[in-house]
Order: sequence, then C-alpha cells, then structure tokens
Amino acid sequence: MAFQLGTNLTLRVELENRAGTFARLAATIAAAGGSLGAIDLVRATSRKMVREVAVSVADEEQKERLLAAVRAVEGVRLIQVSDRTFRMHQGGKIEVVGRVPVKTRDDLSHVYSPGVARVALAIRDDPSLAFQLTMKRSTVAVVTDGSAVLGLGDVGPAAALPVMEGKALLFREFAGLSAFPLCLDVRDPQAIVDTVCHLAPVFGGINLEDIAAPRCFTVEEELKRRLDIPVMHDDQHGTAVAVLAALINATKVVGKRLPDLSVVVAGVGAAGVACTRMLLAAGVRDIVGCDRGGAVYRGRVEDMNPVKEWYAAHTNPEGKRGSLREVLAGADVFLGLSTGGLLRARDLAVMAKDPIVFAMANPLPEVRPEEAAAVRVFATGRSDYPNQINNVLAFPGIFRGALDCHAREINEEMKLAAALAIAGEVGEDELHEEYIVPSVFNRRVAGAVARAVEEAARHTGVARKVEP
Repeated sequence: MAFQLGTNLTLRVELENRAGTFARLAATIAAAGGSLGAIDLVRATSRKMVREVAVSVADEEQKERLLAAVRAVEGVRLIQVSDRTFRMHQGGKIEVVGRVPVKTRDDLSHVYSPGVARVALAIRDDPSLAFQLTMKRSTVAVVTDGSAVLGLGDVGPAAALPVMEGKALLFREFAGLSAFPLCLDVRDPQAIVDTVCHLAPVFGGINLEDIAAPRCFTVEEELKRRLDIPVMHDDQHGTAVAVLAALINATKVVGKRLPDLSVVVAGVGAAGVACTRMLLAAGVRDIVGCDRGGAVYRGRVEDMNPVKEWYAAHTNPEGKRGSLREVLAGADVFLGLSTGGLLRARDLAVMAKDPIVFAMANPLPEVRPEEAAAVRVFATGRSDYPNQINNVLAFPGIFRGALDCHAREINEEMKLAAALAIAGEVGEDELHEEYIVPSVFNRRVAGAVARAVEEAARHTGVARKVEP
C-alpha cells in the first residue's frame, strides 16, 4: 500500500432522470478507485437532474482515470470538476481586519490623525507600551525561506506561502493570535536574521518555519541572541514538545519510565536534534541517533558537522555503531523523523518487549501501520491513524502563553511545561494504546499549554508582565 497526498473532488453532473442512471455513475466511481462522499441535488426536471457529488481519490493519476470513466457513463454528462482544497485556498486563507469601528469623523480622529500622534509619542518615550497599545501584544511572524516545506522539500518562498497562511490560520483558530506569513526570497542565514530583526518591532513573537538544516540552527540562535521577544523554530521545538507529551503517556501505557528507556532516533536534522535535546532534558539517558551513515557516535569521521558533533558528544553512551536496523536491537522506542519506508515488520521484531514506535515522516511514515501490528504503541504525524503527534498541540499555546506574559524568550522550562500540559489533557481513565495524545481539536489544550508556559516563564524570570 502506497500513501499518497489525497485529492477531494466535487463533480457536478447532469443525469438522465430515470432509474439506474445514478447507480451506474456510483459503480463507475467505485470501480475507478474513488470514494463517494456527500451527494447533493442542485436541480431537477422530469427529464434531467443535476447533482454535486463529492469524491476522494488517492492522486492525480487516479483522478484522471476516474474522470475519463465518468465521461463515458451512459446518461451522464460531466459539467464541472472542482478541487475542494484549491477552492479553500482561492484568494488566500487569511486577511487583516480591523478591531475597532471607523464610522464617524470622531472615530477617525482617534484611530488615526490627530489622536494617534499622542499614542506614537507615548511609545517613543516608553517602548514597552507597544505591548499594550499596538497589535504587537498578540501578533506572531511566521517566517520561512521555503527551503524545507512539509514533506515537499525546497519549493521556494512563493510556493511556501499557502503553507504559511495555513500556519497563521491555526494561530488564530487555536490561540486567538494574529499571525502573518513572511516568505523571504533569500537563503543567506545572516540576511534572514537581518530581515527579521528589521521587522521585529511589529511582532510579539517570531515563529520560524520550514527552514532547512543546518541553516535553521544558525538563524534561530542568532535571532534569539539579537531579539528580546520569543523566537521558536516550530519544526524543531513544536515537534519536540508534542513528541515528549506523547512519550510521557506512552510510557504509562507500557509501564516503563523515561530514565530507563533506550531510544533510537532516525534523522539527525532539525527535528531530530530538538527532540533529542527535549528527551535528554526530560531525563532520558540512552539515545542513539542515526543518519544515512548509520549510528552517530563519538569519533565518527564520515559525514559529520558541528551539529552532529554535538549530537555525538551528548548521546549514544555505549558508543553503538552500525545501521539503523542494527542499533534497533533491544530498543524500547523508535522515533522516526526522517523519510518514509525505512523499516519493515522484521526490523521492529528485534526491539524490546512492548515497543513504542513514533513514525513521524509525512506523508509516508518510516514504517507502515500495517507492518507494525506487533508494536504496543504506534503513532504517526498523520490524521488518518490513531495517535497523531501534531505540532498544532504545541505551538499555539506556547506562543499564547509567552505573549500573554510578554516573555523575552521561550526556554527549555517553558517547553517542558507545555509537554506536561499536553500529556495531562489525556486523563488516566482515557489513556490506552490508541489514545496517548489529545485531539488537535480539543479546545482545552491550547489554554492549558498557555497557562503552563506562562507559569514557567514567570518561574524562570523571563516574563516582563507582572501578574494581574
């Protein structure tokens, strides 16, 4: 079975109004591999009827086969084909709207000239007032160079825009924050940093997104050094928070403890390094990371860089060597942050009793769920399987909490607090193999994360806003 990026179509068809016509159409769609959804009647006469039919297909090739088959059905005329995903993106998914009315001359005099001059001068004299008197208090920049977008890779800044719009929409939907996509047509790390710093007065936080490693490490560290507002590369830290939350609950299911776990990580890029840092901070001691060359260990010479040198120095305490399949022997946890199709059932069979497998690659996980029947707890990044580990559980609440207390940064304690808050949203009486993380649509999660993050920010001294 191959995983594909599915396509949702709406077919507008005219059918002869006689028995059996729609049945032939439905049978044709099924034979072509399509999955029927909603069926709506648009209009009808004694001779003809027009219906809109929702159909799901696996990919573009199947779509073309299905449409050709539909066009050949006796008594059916295909009027129009539309793609629901493309329709939702038509004209973009976000917009800027005003928060106060401008109905009269008096309104205008307050929101703009002359009244606004008094506000501008107040901020000039006390820059901290920008958090109270402007959009800065609840606005996040979503910054990318388009070099590592989703599972698509280097698609460039223009093609990254619909993805960043989607991220901005999630900030609004789940945390009530305004977010604006900044897709930068530049690859030099210093140029990215300089551009973001020039724009930073507008924003209360900076969410870095889909920037390829190792450039993303340099950009994040330099921005954190130069700015006094929260900066977080979500591909790294949002993923790490969600993974830790899932692992906390998975260990409860299998009756193991974090300090006792043996963890193998596939992928030593941005997400792999961040997840490893987070697991180490949470008390996991035995982690082995693997790249294309196999295990990363102290003294390895081939295909190393400063990030991997750090990784080697802080992980793999036994100095294990060999391929991913070899170092999986006896492991309690496999964490995949790499590419799809790496493993098969026989590779997982060598793991310890009651193994935990998080296969996070999208759209194709490192191991198919069908290959992991013997795994005690299995999770992916996909929404069509149980235990979806999704950054949406983390980043809205993290930024909400950080901005609410005007935090200077997002530190490790704040991220650990976020992970614990997410894990805590699954009650002990709810917890089982197929439910270790809350749904992304659980509206309590972002609030719980925000409160935990704000408390951690105050505890660690990075919150500027005094408690009410």
